[in-house]
Amino acid sequence: MRFRLIPLPFTATFIAAFLTLLATAVPVLAQSVSAASSATVARIDVKGNQRIEALTVQSYMTIGAGDPFDARQVDQSLKALFATGLFADIAIRRQGNILVVDLVENPIINQLAFEGNKRVEDDALEQEVQLRPRIVYTRSRVQADVQRILQIYRRSGRYAASVEPKIIQLEQNRVDLIFEINEGPVTGIRRIDIIGNKKFDDGKLRRTIATKETRWYRFFSSDDNYDPDRVTLDRELLRKFYLERGYADFRVLSAVAELTHERSNFFLTFTVEEGELYKFGKIELATTLRDLDAETLRGSLTITEGETYNAEAIEKSIEKLNFAVGARGYAFVDIRPRVKRLRDQRLIELVLQINEGPRVYIDRISINGNTRTLDKVIRREMRLVEGDAFNTAKLRRSRQQIRRLGFFDKVDVAQAPGEAPDKVVIDIDVQERSTGELSFGLGISTTETVVGDVSIRERNLLGKAQDLKLSLGLSAKRQQVDLSFTEPYFLDRHVSAGFDIFSLKEDQQDRSSFDEKSNGFSLRSRFPITENLKQGLRYTLREDTIENIDNDTSSFIRVDAGDYVTSAISYGLTYDTRDDIFLPTTGIIIGGSQELAGLGGDVQFIRSTAKLSYFYPFTQDMVANAALKGGHILGLDQDVRVLNRFFLGGDNFRGFETGGLGPRDSSTDDAIGGNTYFVATGEMRFPIGLPNDFGILGRAFTEVGTLLDPDVSGANLLDSNGPRVSIGVGVSWRSPFGPIRVDLAQAVVKENFDKEELFRFSFGTRF
Repeated sequence: MRFRLIPLPFTATFIAAFLTLLATAVPVLAQSVSAASSATVARIDVKGNQRIEALTVQSYMTIGAGDPFDARQVDQSLKALFATGLFADIAIRRQGNILVVDLVENPIINQLAFEGNKRVEDDALEQEVQLRPRIVYTRSRVQADVQRILQIYRRSGRYAASVEPKIIQLEQNRVDLIFEINEGPVTGIRRIDIIGNKKFDDGKLRRTIATKETRWYRFFSSDDNYDPDRVTLDRELLRKFYLERGYADFRVLSAVAELTHERSNFFLTFTVEEGELYKFGKIELATTLRDLDAETLRGSLTITEGETYNAEAIEKSIEKLNFAVGARGYAFVDIRPRVKRLRDQRLIELVLQINEGPRVYIDRISINGNTRTLDKVIRREMRLVEGDAFNTAKLRRSRQQIRRLGFFDKVDVAQAPGEAPDKVVIDIDVQERSTGELSFGLGISTTETVVGDVSIRERNLLGKAQDLKLSLGLSAKRQQVDLSFTEPYFLDRHVSAGFDIFSLKEDQQDRSSFDEKSNGFSLRSRFPITENLKQGLRYTLREDTIENIDNDTSSFIRVDAGDYVTSAISYGLTYDTRDDIFLPTTGIIIGGSQELAGLGGDVQFIRSTAKLSYFYPFTQDMVANAALKGGHILGLDQDVRVLNRFFLGGDNFRGFETGGLGPRDSSTDDAIGGNTYFVATGEMRFPIGLPNDFGILGRAFTEVGTLLDPDVSGANLLDSNGPRVSIGVGVSWRSPFGPIRVDLAQAVVKENFDKEELFRFSFGTRF
């Protein structure tokens, strides 16, 4: 086979021409590439902007006129413009030596509205969301506000709530933003399960925790709504419950909340590990403080060897030890418990080490939460001032004194580090309660007698702790006006001073067949002798009248008819350690007074009264009260008049009508009172299964006492020295409308001539 080469025409000529063209193009191309790489931005044109100035847009960019074209700088400028949140869309392109920025601005919110919200007011939602009218609209901000609104509803137990934002386009690139809300039902707790408990049943543990299963009768409470913060509290309540009962190894392994498919309820499951029961072993007291014998403090301990372990009792013992050591003059004390756990013996040995704490002084006392009450009202109850050595006992006493003012629902006293290592700041956080009262009283007896009154009172006038009260008796049988004023720190000294002006007209026909009129005034003062002991002085001038007496009135009363003036001076002593004057849980109050009438006027007597009341908390919610009171009046060279005698029944002896107990005229059935009385009361205050927020407490009580020695004699006199006894139950409710009290009492030991009362009711409205 042969191969033949065929020559191509113009081959050499074509090659020569191609090489010539290539030699010419390469320099030109290189020159073009070089020119392109060295080109600069002549100017930046901004298009599509309506509200935002072009110069403002250019200020956000990282590339500017005169800069070389750089793809990386253009990309960074694009990101910087998007980061402002002012634009919905941005495009940057090159047009010759001009950089063109095409913008689509985000709209401005013209109006913000909420629809579908019934449980949460618009004001509450507006405070939570971040968007406002005249703010730039962005999707990210809207979604963030949607989550904030949902969080509000979840805090109120509505996990099924949904929020859909909608916009209405307006001219000039404005929008109306509407949050359409579907609140959904309250997300309740369908069931609470507790796994791992063997020593205590589910029912007891469910009563311990704050979260409750949804029931129809809990319409006043939100405890059956799911709340993650409340579940966290429940874990701590379970731990506290077991640690107070000796289970030192107790743990809550998990707390799981599962939402049902319809998103209306939760299943809440606690998994616990109880551990073993421990008892206290050896309990020792040790100290490094000079001249302090630790064993002398053993009486302050609330725990003993062999008792079931109780973590709360250890804390109480440390608190009492702090107080006891501080009272001995040791201002800087640090008490630390050292615990040794003997697992094989199920014992916990304890050493309470009392050391000298760091020398700390009070740098500042900060008071928060008092919107009405002046700072000085709180500061003058403090037993510490700036510059004093820090003392736990005095700080505890200060908190108690502030609580006893009765102006605050909550008083929290905490300490925080100061500006220097040896300084401490005392933070006092208070939550004020209503101190103004508009109260009504109503008593209903078995004889259908109704007695009412109304009073207006402000116990913290102008935030200065001044007490001003105006009482009006408005019933058909009683017309009374009382005006009283008290200045607790007269002339800026720890002396209270005040006055009372009164006018009374009372129909006593049903009780004693006469009408009473009384007009007068009194001046009073009170000052402390010690921390808990106070003395009071009072002067009273009054004119009394007994009138509307007919032949059917008892002869024991007719002898006192007419007008007479009383001028009397009295003094009293009161020892009070109660933790709260309105709803005490612990402490004692002992008081006594004597009144001498005869400094002028028509009446002469000596009246003596005494009272004792002791409060003891069996638990945090169960408080026992034992009280004893009595009195005696002695006429000086004259018989005691009926208006000055004692009467029992009603509020001061439940189970009997007002004035229904004691001496009586058999011919007229008139109560004539007595010169001597005593009453002993035992009462137990306890919860009745409702949440503490309701303020509803039950009471069971019994009263024993008598009224005797009317200082008169006659064939028609019915009198008995025998005791009377009543028992009863009651309910007290600190309602939003004021205190409501209902008592049912039965007289079980009585005389035939006594007048009984089964039911008594009172209520009040506070503002």
